[in-house]
Amino acid sequence: MFKKKPNIKPLAPLRSSDRRKIADQLIKDFDIEVPKHEEQGVEDTGTQQPDSAVTLTALRNSLLPENALSARFTTTAGPDLNQVSGTIYAGAHPGEEQRILWFKVEERLMPTNYDKEADLVAVYTLWKNPQICALLHTPDFVLQKLQTGAPLMTPGLANGPPFPSRATRDAVVAVASLERPSVPIAIGVCEIDIAVLGNVQGAKGHAVRTEHWEGDELWAWSTSGKPGAPPPEHIDGWLEKDKTESLEGAAQKLDIDDEDDQEDQGGVALPTALPTKKQNEHVEGEDIEPFEKIEEPEMKTEDINDAFWQAFVFGLYDTKRKHREDPNYGLNFPIPQSLVLSNLILPYLPIHTPAQAAALNIKKTTWKNLKKFMKALGKAQLIKCKERDGGECVILDVDFEDRAITTFTPYRLPKKDTPGADSGGGGGGNAIASSTNPNSDPSINQRLQKLILYRPKDSLAPIFSSANSSTKSLYLPPELRQITTTYIESENLISTTNKRLVTLNPLLANAIFDSSSSLDREVIAKGTVPRDALIDRVRESCTPFYAIIRAPDTRDTAKPKAGHPPKVLISLETRSGNKTVTKVSGLEAFYIEPRLLAEELQKSFGGQLAETAGHGGSGAGTAEGGCGEGVGEEGVDRGWVEVVDKTKGKKKR
Repeated sequence: MFKKKPNIKPLAPLRSSDRRKIADQLIKDFDIEVPKHEEQGVEDTGTQQPDSAVTLTALRNSLLPENALSARFTTTAGPDLNQVSGTIYAGAHPGEEQRILWFKVEERLMPTNYDKEADLVAVYTLWKNPQICALLHTPDFVLQKLQTGAPLMTPGLANGPPFPSRATRDAVVAVASLERPSVPIAIGVCEIDIAVLGNVQGAKGHAVRTEHWEGDELWAWSTSGKPGAPPPEHIDGWLEKDKTESLEGAAQKLDIDDEDDQEDQGGVALPTALPTKKQNEHVEGEDIEPFEKIEEPEMKTEDINDAFWQAFVFGLYDTKRKHREDPNYGLNFPIPQSLVLSNLILPYLPIHTPAQAAALNIKKTTWKNLKKFMKALGKAQLIKCKERDGGECVILDVDFEDRAITTFTPYRLPKKDTPGADSGGGGGGNAIASSTNPNSDPSINQRLQKLILYRPKDSLAPIFSSANSSTKSLYLPPELRQITTTYIESENLISTTNKRLVTLNPLLANAIFDSSSSLDREVIAKGTVPRDALIDRVRESCTPFYAIIRAPDTRDTAKPKAGHPPKVLISLETRSGNKTVTKVSGLEAFYIEPRLLAEELQKSFGGQLAETAGHGGSGAGTAEGGCGEGVGEEGVDRGWVEVVDKTKGKKKR
C-alpha cells in the first residue's frame, strides 16, 4: 500500500486517556495474551493491584508509548489506484527514533471489503512485540517480491500445513523468510482462510494481500529525515511456542521413534543427513563437467552508497578533464535523470565481476532511486537540481570547483575493449586507433570463443542455494546440470526403482511446471519426471545470455549480453540483372571492422567493394564472388555464419 509516499498531515499528541483506550482496544482486537496475575489483579488483594497496574502499563507502552502522536493520511492502493485514507500512530521506544507503529485504514475507501475499520501493525511494533499476530513463512526470494507490494500467492506459503490457527480470512498476519524465520518483514491481510489449508502444491490465487513491509515509505518515515531502521537478525519469542527449534534445524530432530511411526504409516524413513561421499555423484555414463564456485563477500549498503557517490564524482572529474576548453565543460543544462545515470554514473562504477554487477544497483542503495540520490547530491552542494512537474529531477548546475572534484583520485575502471565501449563504435577506442592504420587489422587470425550462459530466475533460488550458488550469476549448461543434480541428491528425490526418474517435491512442481499445458498437468499428477527432462526444464526456465570472447580475455572479464548469440549474415543478391553481389553484415559482434574486411575481400576476390551503414550503424562490406573463406580468416567459426542465397529464392546454411 505504501509503495508511494503517503500524504501525512501534521502530527498531534495523543491524550493519555485516548492512548490507553487505543492500547486496550489493540490488546482486545489482536487477542494479545495478558499474564494471569494481571487478569486476577482487579479481584485480588490491594497489595497485588499496583504490580498488575505497572505490568499492564508496560504492555500498553510497548504497543503505544507515552510520547505517541497521531495524524491523518491519504494514499492510493491497488491496480486502480483507489484513494485510501486513515490514521497513523507514531511513537519512540526508549533509545530509538520516532517511527510509525500502527496505522488504521478506513472501511469505505478500501479497495476490498471490510466489516470494520482495519487496525494494521507496522514492522517496528512487530520487532518489539512477538506473537502479536499470526506469523507465516515464505522463501527469501518470494519475500523480496512482497517488498515491492506484490501479494503472497498460495503456493508461496511455507512451513505448513498446518498453518497458524489465527491466519483466518481478513486477519492481520506477519510474513517472515525461511532464512530469518523469527523476524517479520511484511504485514498483510489474509484473503483466504489459510489455517484450514491442507496442501499448497499446485494451488492458485492470493493468500495474503501485502499492506506494509520493511523498505516502504511508511517504514522510511522519520521526523528527523533519517532512513528507516534495518531489521534485527533474530527476535526471541516469535516462533510458535511448541516449536523450540528453528526452522532450519527442524529436519535434524528426527529420531528412531519418528522413523518407526513413518514405517507404520507406509512412509519411507529418511536418514538425518546424506552421506558425504554420495553428494555430486551421477549415473554411470554421464559426463558432467565440474564447475567452479567463486564466492565473493556480499557488498554492504554503505559500500554500494559509496560506489555510486564516487562514480558520479569520477564522471564529473573525467568530464572536466576531457572538456577543459568547452563552456560548462561540455555539459548542456538541464541534464535529465536518464543522461545522469547513463553518462555520469554507470560508465564509472567499479564493476569487474558479475557479483559486483549484480550488487551495484541504485535500488540497493539507501536512496533506492535516482531522484533521491540526486537530491542528496544537491544537499551536499555538489550540484543544483530541481524536480519538474512530471516528477523527474534534472541537474541545473554543477560546482566543478568543489573539493570532492578537484582532489579526486581516479581508480581503475573495467576494460573497454568490447563493441560499443568508450566512443560508441565497434571495438571502442582500441578499434578506432587501429583503423587509422590501413595496413593493420587486429581481427586477422584472432581467436574467438562463444559462450552460452544462463541466469536462473528467483523462483529457482532454493535449487541453487543447495549448491552454494547464487541466482545472480551466469552458468554454463554443464554447470546447470551439476547444480540441479546436487539439489536432487541433497533432497533424496531419486526414484528407488529407476535412477533415471526424479520425484517431484512442491518446489519443483511450482517453480518448473506451471500447469499451463496438459503435459505439465500430467507430470504433476504422476509425481515423477525423467531427470534429463527436468534438467532441460530448469535450463528453459533460465534467462539466456551469450558472450563472444577474444583472446587473451577470459570468461571472468567478459560482459555477457542477454539473448541468443548473433551470426554473421552472408547474403547473395542479384544486381543489375545478372550480377551477383555478396553482402556481409553482423561483423561488429565478432570484433571485425567492416571497412578493413571489405579491403581484404577486394584483395582476395578482385571485385569492387562498398561499405554501407547497416542496422544500428553497423557497416557491411560487399564484393563480387563468395567470401566465406575471408570471414574464416577473421577467426569466425563456420557454425557462426548464416548464408542466404537470394538469387535462387531459398536459404542455405
